[in-house]
Amino acid sequence: MALSVQTLIEKIEITNLTPDLDTSKTVIENGYVSDLLSDVMGSAQENQIWITIMRHLNTIAVASMTGIPVIIFAKDIIPEQSVINKAREEGIILLTSPLTVFELAGKIYSLLKV
Repeated sequence: MALSVQTLIEKIEITNLTPDLDTSKTVIENGYVSDLLSDVMGSAQENQIWITIMRHLNTIAVASMTGIPVIIFAKDIIPEQSVINKAREEGIILLTSPLTVFELAGKIYSLLKV
């Protein structure tokens, strides 16, 4: 099942760090959890949401290369403004949540499998 990012934001405790990007038209079909860039580059797929705690600029480059439209940072992690600006340029939605990686993965999985 596919899920709009807007619906995800409404269902889970999430803050949108890129509110100028349209979350209602962006759809995720699955998710990927990793903090290893090479792993994400080799295994993640288009239209997945990437759950991570990495907040540096390389996350945007990897998301762009793999076709990941959304990155969600667990544990209330917020990247520097330069990372947010680059995500906007690339059209990648950035979200943050106080939930742990485990909690986010479980909640997103449940929403996608309904």
